[in-house]
Amino acid sequence: MNVSPLLPKRPLGSTGIDVSCLGLGTVKFGRNEGVKYPTDFALPDDRSVQNILQQCAERGMNLIDTAPAYGNSEKRLGHLLENRQQWVICSKVGEEFDKGASHFNFSAKHTRKSIERSLKRLRTDYLDIVLVHSDGSDEAIIHHSNCLETLQRAREDGLIRAYGMSTKTVAGGLLTVVHADIVMVTLNPGATDDRVVIEAAHKQGKGVLIKKALNSGHVLAAQTDATQPPQDPVQNSLDFIFANAGVTSVIIGSITPKHLQHNIDCAIRAAT
Repeated sequence: MNVSPLLPKRPLGSTGIDVSCLGLGTVKFGRNEGVKYPTDFALPDDRSVQNILQQCAERGMNLIDTAPAYGNSEKRLGHLLENRQQWVICSKVGEEFDKGASHFNFSAKHTRKSIERSLKRLRTDYLDIVLVHSDGSDEAIIHHSNCLETLQRAREDGLIRAYGMSTKTVAGGLLTVVHADIVMVTLNPGATDDRVVIEAAHKQGKGVLIKKALNSGHVLAAQTDATQPPQDPVQNSLDFIFANAGVTSVIIGSITPKHLQHNIDCAIRAAT
């Protein structure tokens, strides 16, 4: 009987949390408007989501990424996610998506309320990771809001285990490495600016999560030499990402078992 290999796990910086090298992004579980994917898609039904979650668990994936801005993703996960203790749940604060547009609020009051709402939606008494969902003003959020301080208090209160920011600028990423446990940055063969952030995080023992590894689904196999066999863009992207010391885990969304299996197989090859 053939047994499929499991995703290896890595320490998430110094948080004491071990996460699979590939995590599941869940925006497609709850929102299909105002997204930047190359093709339209229908939201999967409950059975399809359950099948995806089961497939993830069977292949050793324990990291799941959601957010209040992902439509009803949190609510669906709260209803469908079984065996809470086996999952590392990452949610976010700062961004709300309503009536087709994003709205941002990084105040201490909103941050705390957002955490408490996520706990209710996800039907859990703690969140493993909470990231600030930046609007691009990374430095201003860190220097001129109480968002990170509020997350630190939430950790002290036992509501969350670790915190950080999903950044949009190199400067913001470098500041996050100094002021938080985890940084989420963009990295793929066509977007390499944040490599300096990853290097800084690695030196300081901070966790690094990667977003947009496949450029929101826009990765294409560019065949420049007709004499060579076609390249696998997923494998190429993950090979490129995991070649960077300090990368903890890559977040990729999937709503089809075939695509999920391929992503997992590619991640295992790239990370081991």
